Amino acid sequence: MARLHLEFPAHCFCYRTEMSVRGSDINGARHLGNDALVSMLSEARSRFLFAHGIDDSGAETSGPGIIVTDLATLYKTEAHARDRLRFEVGLADFNKYGGDIVFRVSRPADGALIALAKYGFVFFDYGAGKVVPIPEAFAARFPEVNRLP
Repeated sequence: MARLHLEFPAHCFCYRTEMSVRGSDINGARHLGNDALVSMLSEARSRFLFAHGIDDSGAETSGPGIIVTDLATLYKTEAHARDRLRFEVGLADFNKYGGDIVFRVSRPADGALIALAKYGFVFFDYGAGKVVPIPEAFAARFPEVNRLP
C-alpha cells in the first residue's frame, strides 16, 4: 500500500501559533493522540483565519463560510504531555472553490518535526446549501498562493 507523502515549501507558511499538549490529549500509548492533534489543527486553523480577519463560520456575515472537505496527516514523531508545540499555518493550491490549509507542527524545545498536515476546504453558502466560488476578497488577501486550474 502506498504511504502518504506531504511536503510544503517554507514560503507557504505565513502564520505561527503555539499550544501545549494537555494530559487529556494523551492516548493509551502515552503520546499525543491523533484525535487530539486534529482538534489542535482545527484550533490553529481558526486562529490563522481570525488573525487574517476572516470569520470561518459564515455566522457573523452574510457571506459564505469555510468547510473542511478532507484531512491528510503525516506523523513524524511523538509528542507528550506538557510539550509546547508550534503550529505553522499557510495556504496552497487555490482552485475555483477553495484550496488547502497546510500545517507544520514542531516542538521548539528540540526542533523535532511532530507532524505535517493539510486540510482541503471549500466555501459554502449555508443559506443556499451549496458550494460557491472563493470570494474575491479572500483570494486577494493571499496573492502569493498558487492557483490550480
